Amino acid sequence: MSLIPVTILTGFLGSGKTTLLKRILTEAHGQKIAVIENEFGEENIDNDILVNDTQENIIQMNNGCICCSIREDLRETLQLLAAKKRKGLLAFDRVVIETTGLADPGPVAQTFFMDEEIAEQYLLDSILTLVDAKHAQTQLDDRQEARRQIGFADQIFISKTDLVAADEVQALMHRLTHMNPRAPQKTVHFGEVAIADVFDLRGFNLNAKLDIDPDFLKADEPHDHEHGEHCDHPSHAAEQGSHHHHDDDVKSFVFRSDKPFSPAKLEDFLGAVVNIYGPRMLRYKGVLNMEGTERKVIFQGVHQLMGSDLGPEWAAGEVKTSKMVFIGIDLPKDIFIQGLEQCLV
Repeated sequence: MSLIPVTILTGFLGSGKTTLLKRILTEAHGQKIAVIENEFGEENIDNDILVNDTQENIIQMNNGCICCSIREDLRETLQLLAAKKRKGLLAFDRVVIETTGLADPGPVAQTFFMDEEIAEQYLLDSILTLVDAKHAQTQLDDRQEARRQIGFADQIFISKTDLVAADEVQALMHRLTHMNPRAPQKTVHFGEVAIADVFDLRGFNLNAKLDIDPDFLKADEPHDHEHGEHCDHPSHAAEQGSHHHHDDDVKSFVFRSDKPFSPAKLEDFLGAVVNIYGPRMLRYKGVLNMEGTERKVIFQGVHQLMGSDLGPEWAAGEVKTSKMVFIGIDLPKDIFIQGLEQCLV
């Protein structure tokens, strides 16, 4: 049986998760979706789009989608759904997990890597984060959960942009890019999102294309000092107080080098930093040039969990550049950069 794709939908209170979810569930896209809701006091999917509100915690919807609220452990709910699907009792193509507004998506994502039974049945596709343009700056200032949700995102949707001035939306997008340069940002109006922007994003697929715009911070980089060969300074803009005034604890930095890595040294170094900083390392990804192989090595991690895979061969004439992005909470960039440089051949 092929793996069931899973999308995690997160975002702070009032960001429009339920609106987006209703739209996904009621649209005629021909897909049968199982929705798992962490239902701590937030608005549940309205009963008006449900066939009936039964005592059973799995409810069939008008268009064949199903909805269940987590009354027990996420793992148990996933096991239950997979078992019912295998036995032909429920038909669904994919799962969407809606987290509560205060949730850290990290532990939810880790379930798909740590639990062998779950990993054999499900494939984590991506984490989508909704951001409320009107209240986001305050939420990001005040709540680390909101900042973590940005750090984990594979795709960011910004809602309620009609309620704020265009320059405020730009400032917010700029701030989000500093926190997470690898998540594309799209503005959404009342949950109107193309299904192609929601599903099959392959955010956790090791061989998916690694997009980090190498110039993602050039616009506000002060150019009066030299950077080292491998150094790219996302936080300078914050330090220099250009038009980025928020020194968020969730930040990203990129490491690049044209020299190959020593596999043993890199493994030791990454093992050590994950051991020490794992809880603060939200997402990290890279395409690596490793000594001893003509193929790209692709790696990524969430918190303490890290995986790598052999990718395609380097193309003829392609510059073998290793490129890694780290997104985390107060990570000591200098230690990471220095340690990575010491792993080069």
